[in-house]
Amino acid sequence: MSVAAVCPGSFDPITMGHLDIVRRAADEFDRLVVAVLDNPRKTASAMFSATERMDLIRETVSDLPGVEVDSFSGLLVDFCRDKGITVVCKGLRAVSDFEYELQMAQMNQRIGSVETLFMSTSPEYSYLSSSLIKEVAKGGGSIAGTVPDNVEKAMRRRLEESAP
Repeated sequence: MSVAAVCPGSFDPITMGHLDIVRRAADEFDRLVVAVLDNPRKTASAMFSATERMDLIRETVSDLPGVEVDSFSGLLVDFCRDKGITVVCKGLRAVSDFEYELQMAQMNQRIGSVETLFMSTSPEYSYLSSSLIKEVAKGGGSIAGTVPDNVEKAMRRRLEESAP
């Protein structure tokens, strides 16, 4: 039986922690969709558009068989139903992530019959978050090793473009 899973997120930008979860999940499922949340409420504060994030992720995961990249807005369970996906795969960095993610998992199971699989992020990436990486990059700090190389280059270009 072929099982499809989704790794959802805003991925603004995708981090090495995200990529760690995607790579490990890709080993466990026949088909894995990295689903970029296109949230109009957050568009103004996003570094990259949903299309740009999808392009960066596609380039990053191009070596992973069975992995595809898509976007969604609205409810994740609707996206899952439309794509024939039954499992949501989420990474947990720390206990603090668990409470919110557990609530989401329980609601998704209730309204969409979608199960959630939690994977612990590898310890070397447990401190990473997209917002922290953006903050460091905007402050001129090194983000090498926290995001894939293509993403780091894109972030530097974006920051140069927006510099006064």
